[in-house]
Amino acid sequence: MTRASLLLTAAVAVGAFASLTGCRGQTSKESPIVGIRGMYDQPRYDVQSKVDFFPDHRSMRLPVENTVPREEILDPQIAKGRLLDDSGYVLTIPQDVIRSRAGVRNEGGPEGLVERGQERFNIYCTPCHDKTGSGHGMVVKHGMLAPPTFHQDRIRHMPDGQLFATISNGIRNMPAYGISIPVSDRWAIVAYVRALELSQAQLAKESDL
Repeated sequence: MTRASLLLTAAVAVGAFASLTGCRGQTSKESPIVGIRGMYDQPRYDVQSKVDFFPDHRSMRLPVENTVPREEILDPQIAKGRLLDDSGYVLTIPQDVIRSRAGVRNEGGPEGLVERGQERFNIYCTPCHDKTGSGHGMVVKHGMLAPPTFHQDRIRHMPDGQLFATISNGIRNMPAYGISIPVSDRWAIVAYVRALELSQAQLAKESDL
């Protein structure tokens, strides 16, 4: 056997040995080189499973007492539309909400809030309330019970906080949007509804007839 043949045989043997020692017991579609392999195969607990590590044997742990999410808003005027003493709804959109728009996409003050509200309203509200807020959206045309018009006296004089709470919690056949729409966007929708009430004055007159 020539020297070249010996070297080739040795290289093949070393490659085969390396392949066998690196085998994990299953076929993998990943690259042969995976950084920080331990991050991919960490030990874990299954949901609702029983474990011996904790005294109560529950794998799913409750939050530490008195902890709150970092994103939680503690001011009830902003988070719930309620007065600090919980005696009623805030009459107008909190000033902190309006000021917070100044740092969002360079949209400052009430104008930015209304612009954002129009965008969110067209996504979430027009299917039922239509783009004028009169309550004749597409789903109503397909048989759903029509929601009240925004242009009736009762809603025109409703506190902004109550309108915010209605968006958050829902009412009758209107679903709650407290999870799917962020707090700032719910206030933006309130601002846009108020703008609609001003711009659609003719609809307000018709609703009073």
